Amino acid sequence: MKTLLEISDLSLFYQTKTAEIKAVDNLSLTVSSGEFVAIIGRSGCGKTSILSVIAGLLPYEGKVSVSGKTIDSPGKNVGYMLQRDELFEWLTIEENVYLPLKIRRQKQRKDMKENVEKLTEKYGLKDFMKRYPSELSGGMRQRAALIRTLVCDPELLLLDEPFSALDYQTRLAVCDDVYAIIKNEKKTAILVTHDISEAISVADRIVILSARPAKIIAVHDMPFDKTLPPLRRRECPQFAGIFEKVWRDLNT
Repeated sequence: MKTLLEISDLSLFYQTKTAEIKAVDNLSLTVSSGEFVAIIGRSGCGKTSILSVIAGLLPYEGKVSVSGKTIDSPGKNVGYMLQRDELFEWLTIEENVYLPLKIRRQKQRKDMKENVEKLTEKYGLKDFMKRYPSELSGGMRQRAALIRTLVCDPELLLLDEPFSALDYQTRLAVCDDVYAIIKNEKKTAILVTHDISEAISVADRIVILSARPAKIIAVHDMPFDKTLPPLRRRECPQFAGIFEKVWRDLNT
């Protein structure tokens, strides 16, 4: 499989009033095209910082590239979905979805408009495009946020705990929805989460980080049939054993 993301010897520092803090320490990772990778670790270990580097939002030491192009600023080939849906309440869903094109001063080309129409119809938002975010359920808001992330057709999707603001039942259902959209659209994705079960249920591969400064301490390939949705994975007999291995690695 073609390598889409390459991270080599990544180090990241933060400057406080009293000292320089190392957040990430010589981290190297490759992600193949079409792969779904989950990164897990303790709170504050540097997971979100790594996503911010890949998104071109933070300066860093080392090498980070997507499709062979060095990351030094935000680009349209990387889409970033944050912890909350971050929909603007005063804009309609349609205006929110097209906002990335407006920010980048890209014209709504016919093919882009057709793609948005296809996505909104396929994932149940077509009849809600003139509504405002406050009129939608939490699950529908997350779907709208993901479609907004997809509107510029990025090669790589970064998902920073996108289900954390949802209640447990909604979280499970939306996780299934988001997973289906990513797989159907043949996207490459990196999910950051502290939820071990969530990581196991969606990922092709799980990367476990140490406490700060972040280093990779273990990597686990998931044994599941790639056609299984997240909820069905949770029912598999291997699930509990994988959970125990990941838990043990996190607590070593």
